[in-house]
Amino acid sequence: MKINCLTCGHKIDVGDSYDDYEGHIKCYVCESLLDIKSQEAELKSVKFVKSEPIQPSSVLGN
Repeated sequence: MKINCLTCGHKIDVGDSYDDYEGHIKCYVCESLLDIKSQEAELKSVKFVKSEPIQPSSVLGN
């Protein structure tokens, strides 16, 4: 199964192991995170997952 990245358009070949899958995949070209749902080797949905910037838990030196 192939999925087009919603950000850069690259075709991601996820293979047969994703024929029944619900979760995240990462485009290795632009590093966008996509949420996909597939069932019986058919893609049911693809959504872009907005990544939040990493916030430091504490400020060093204080």
